[in-house]
Amino acid sequence: MKICRYVNADNQVHIGLAKDDKTLLDLTAAEVESITSIMENDAPEKFLSDLKGEDLPEVPLNNVNLLCPIEMQEVWAAGVTYLRSKDARMEESDFSATAYDRVYDAPRPEIFFKSSPEKVVACGDKVGIRKDAKWNVPEPELVLVMNSNGAISGYAVGNDMSSRDIEGENLLYLPQAKVYHRSCAIGPWITVGANEKEAREWEISLSIERAGNKVFEGNVSVNQIKRSFDELSKYMNQSQEFPFGSALLTGTGIVPSDDFTLQVDDIISIYISGIGCLKNSVIAV
Repeated sequence: MKICRYVNADNQVHIGLAKDDKTLLDLTAAEVESITSIMENDAPEKFLSDLKGEDLPEVPLNNVNLLCPIEMQEVWAAGVTYLRSKDARMEESDFSATAYDRVYDAPRPEIFFKSSPEKVVACGDKVGIRKDAKWNVPEPELVLVMNSNGAISGYAVGNDMSSRDIEGENLLYLPQAKVYHRSCAIGPWITVGANEKEAREWEISLSIERAGNKVFEGNVSVNQIKRSFDELSKYMNQSQEFPFGSALLTGTGIVPSDDFTLQVDDIISIYISGIGCLKNSVIAV
């Protein structure tokens, strides 16, 4: 089941449940006030299934504007969880190569802060590339949406924008390469009810268009993530408190060639089977 936040014709924010590819059920009419409340439910899939059986108002999907599904959740990211990502990071810099090689095989994963909730970009909005960087790429990733107890309640599509030249210059520059204005996009849906085995059967694909022409495309299986979801959740929530839950980007396995960099007005489309498509254009920030 897929849930979303949307703005209706009266410019009011509502919570929706996908009935099919063209229609939403208005959960706000059933007094569901937030996605967070669904994530915090002890059995979110059953909760949504019960609501789907009620007589709720139906809203054509084409008549609404989907918002980012992140409400009050901090967004973090896990790095070097795919072999391709490890190799790419080692290629970026001889200076940092050993660190990336070690963390891929280490018991403790790399986990870092990515974005406060109010800064996350919605589907259809613009992601940013740094004006002081020369090598900017999108990083298509599966997002684990967790509740305040650290339990994985849903999944979304994420884009962990990255300035590879800044990160490659010095590993200590990672926050500048990863955490800046419009550097994180998540949406358009949260899929509820899938377990890890099902999610690992999903495919992630990336397509980048420039002036109407496709300049890059790639795909990878979610199953190539080295670490288990429970392992990532465990370290994410270790010695942490997230009163509204959290979202964790799980790393990328699609890396454009070293001669590729994003340009202003490029269109980035990230599709994950089982969830949907996150689409954003590019601006300089």
